[in-house]
Amino acid sequence: MFKKVLIANRGEIAVRIIKACQEMGIRTVAVYSEVDKNAPHVQIADESINLGDPTPSESYLNIAKIIENATKVHAEAIHPGYGFLAENPDFAKACADTGITFIGPTPEVIRLMGDKIEAKKTIAHADVPVIPGYHGIQQDLSTLLKEGKKIGFPLLVKATAGGGGKGMRIVHAESELEQSIESAKREAKSAFGNDSVFLEQYIDRPRHLEFQILADQHGHVIHLFERECSIQRRHQKIIEETPSPMMTPQLRETMGNAAVAAAKAVGYTNAGTIEFMVDGKQNFYFMEMNTRLQVEHPITEATTGIDLVKWQLRIASGMELTLKQKELTQRGHALECRIYAEDPSNGFLPSIGTLEKVDLPNGPNIRNDTGVETNFHVSPYYDPMLAKLTVNTENREESINKMIWALSHYVVLGVTTNISFLRKVLDHPEFRKGNITTHFIEDYFHNWLVTKEGLPLDALIALAVYDALHTQRQEVVRYKEADPHSPWQHVGRWRMGV
Repeated sequence: MFKKVLIANRGEIAVRIIKACQEMGIRTVAVYSEVDKNAPHVQIADESINLGDPTPSESYLNIAKIIENATKVHAEAIHPGYGFLAENPDFAKACADTGITFIGPTPEVIRLMGDKIEAKKTIAHADVPVIPGYHGIQQDLSTLLKEGKKIGFPLLVKATAGGGGKGMRIVHAESELEQSIESAKREAKSAFGNDSVFLEQYIDRPRHLEFQILADQHGHVIHLFERECSIQRRHQKIIEETPSPMMTPQLRETMGNAAVAAAKAVGYTNAGTIEFMVDGKQNFYFMEMNTRLQVEHPITEATTGIDLVKWQLRIASGMELTLKQKELTQRGHALECRIYAEDPSNGFLPSIGTLEKVDLPNGPNIRNDTGVETNFHVSPYYDPMLAKLTVNTENREESINKMIWALSHYVVLGVTTNISFLRKVLDHPEFRKGNITTHFIEDYFHNWLVTKEGLPLDALIALAVYDALHTQRQEVVRYKEADPHSPWQHVGRWRMGV
């Protein structure tokens, strides 16, 4: 096992990895930009390295700087977390070239799965169903227009190197196709440096399900069941759960086998995720593979009792996977909510500022993954996710109720958050019934405004106290200016304070 690991990330995932390493007796090295110098992940690591400039390209995305510092502190391995360099094949190769273990799959697999066209071709050869469409290499407009007409409408234009909804367009009619292709290409070029796109049949109101994979360097591959990830905003997940409310034992076995076959087809190693789209008739199609740890991994850990980060470390060090598929079971139901500094009433735009107070909910089977605390500054440089809240109980109804309670006791002051919005989504009758698709937010919450629902009780109390204190101070000043010696102007001890 490694003696020292550098974590090339920040926030809650860096904290999560650092704690797992320390529990295994592994020394940890945190990296941070200037704005993160007092962040929790820096405070708890055994060592820390200042990367300087907070812009991602000069800090958390600077491959040369991270490799150089890892070498200086004699780190044997680097864990990339998720986001930033986690799915960058050049970073994985730079680690290998320097003799540092990259905790993840090989650069070749990352590169293959990062190209969505090649990924779908490879997976299709493993007899895993893929969505019908055009996945060819010809990128001229005439070819794309011709292939789009063959597929029919509605269809989806999607960037080959895409992610997070960038470079993606839904085309409802032939008259929209040319403009949508050109627009998607421009956005893909700007976001990923690659304007290649592919075309697919559009599945209306699908569910988004994914299967967690673990694969070692000795040919063993298992799945750790599914996660339902259909509740999304701007193609980004905000609520995940396991088991999926639509899953049957037969479908779980079929999809799980397909996920394992997909991983084996590309020679995958370490933790990864096979993502599927599922239509209303329970037909499923391979969508993509995430070659890293997922944000929502805690719900899998909650229902299986398996620590995924520790298994990442074991597998990367060459250890054999001792977990057997037939021995794996799920217990209960788990939900995760992503806590974002963003304004749902304003198109989910990020909110920046200093966190004046952070108070997390606590109780049995409540897990807080966070990389922020009181006085932490939420900067515009990075993703606005502050934390993840996970609960697990015996069944789905109890999990929903427990999560709503936990969110109602989650306090973040100083920035706008999505906490109230999450509570409303969870309490929606259709969510409670399990009738969810990737269109759930736009179907039921497109006109939702926080202000319509009113402020939380805690916020109202805080405002009332502040107003009383502020008014009292003004009275004292006014009375003293009028006649500081008058007994009728004296503020007695019964007052709240000055």
